[in-house]
Amino acid sequence: MTIHHQPNNEAPNKQLIDAVRAFNRFYTRQIGLLDEGLLKSAFSLTEARVLYELAHRDSLTATDLGRDLGLDAGYVSRLLKKFERLDLISRSTLVSDARQSTIALTPAGRNAFAPLNMDSHDQVAALLDRLPASEQDRLVKSMRTVQALLDESAEPKIPYLLRPLQIGDIGWVTRRQGMLYAQDYGWDETYEALVAEILAAFVKSFDPKWERSWIAERDGEVVGSVFVVRKSPEVAKLRLLYVEPSARGLGIGKRLVEECIGFARAKGYKTLTLWTNDILTAARHIYQAAGFKLIDEERHHSFGKDLVGQTWDLDL
Repeated sequence: MTIHHQPNNEAPNKQLIDAVRAFNRFYTRQIGLLDEGLLKSAFSLTEARVLYELAHRDSLTATDLGRDLGLDAGYVSRLLKKFERLDLISRSTLVSDARQSTIALTPAGRNAFAPLNMDSHDQVAALLDRLPASEQDRLVKSMRTVQALLDESAEPKIPYLLRPLQIGDIGWVTRRQGMLYAQDYGWDETYEALVAEILAAFVKSFDPKWERSWIAERDGEVVGSVFVVRKSPEVAKLRLLYVEPSARGLGIGKRLVEECIGFARAKGYKTLTLWTNDILTAARHIYQAAGFKLIDEERHHSFGKDLVGQTWDLDL
């Protein structure tokens, strides 16, 4: 699947272009791409990449290699002829098309690739070993972000997963809710303080039989959350629903609400209540999309804003 991006109205400025070029120079130096032979071998970077593809994929043709690696067909042909002379590859004619053949590494080819593969592994291990574990994770996540943004042919992935609360999530959710509500609605630090209080109380008095949390995670990053808190034997409260702007449009908000409703029903609650702000129209659309009507509404004033109390009848 090819993703077609709309052209930007503004071209990237020179400062951005220079920053990307500087990173390219830095990284190629870090992993030794400027050396005459990759990892002190007899192979160039392109030759090593072709060997890697042949070692990890079956039934490749010259056309496949050229397309997937962005290489000129004539260049691929010359490179494969060199490998044949060195007895690194063998060819088998395709039954469906006698004009093409599949390419595979010979035992000599696998022997030639093995030290390259091991040296590359050791090089990256040494690079990561210079950093503490937390910084290793940060580096890898940043690399995944670069890949996700630039790779238009990446295989589709599960867009997100839901998991329970883990250590570190409380601080993250508090920080992000405070920042997002300040950016989107101009709320001040008193709202962030309220979030911190709600989450601290949730952790201190958490009853797993009657309460639950869901954290939405995408590519290792927290992108949303919601909590169900027990108010009484018949009433549960839905608290602190949010979805990161970068993850909106994936159905995360609707899924989080549906999980809360399903949990509340399974536990025998009669109603599920939520306090939200009357200006949070996007959030209210999520609740309506979950299939539950508003049966009670009250208005209160907090943080200079009107809060709307919503109650779902779980017997619907």
